[in-house]
Amino acid sequence: MDIQISKTKKIIIWLLASLLLLLYLGSAGAKLFQPEQMNQMQLANWRVIIAISEIIITFIFLFPKTNKIGTLLLSSYMGGAIVTHMIWSIPILMPVIVLILVWLVFYLRNPQFFKF
Repeated sequence: MDIQISKTKKIIIWLLASLLLLLYLGSAGAKLFQPEQMNQMQLANWRVIIAISEIIITFIFLFPKTNKIGTLLLSSYMGGAIVTHMIWSIPILMPVIVLILVWLVFYLRNPQFFKF
């Protein structure tokens, strides 16, 4: 079942998805090149694996054909980020906002997914 999406809506979806791409690439870059926070959270040994996973999952999410699995993977990743922030008493607002944005893009791309 293929639903037609207006050109304006497609532009909005790609802008939001691109924003998420930039956020995740920035986050991965920080993990790779500014590891202080990862060291504080005792995740220094995992920072490269986490950063590479973040990049791969973001690209899986970016493309419409793999968007559903990408949404599932990013949701899992952000759930882990939220829990990690909670354990280390770091504010969770940013990962929560990013997770909501992930689901907003998913909904805009796949509104039929939520119809029963």
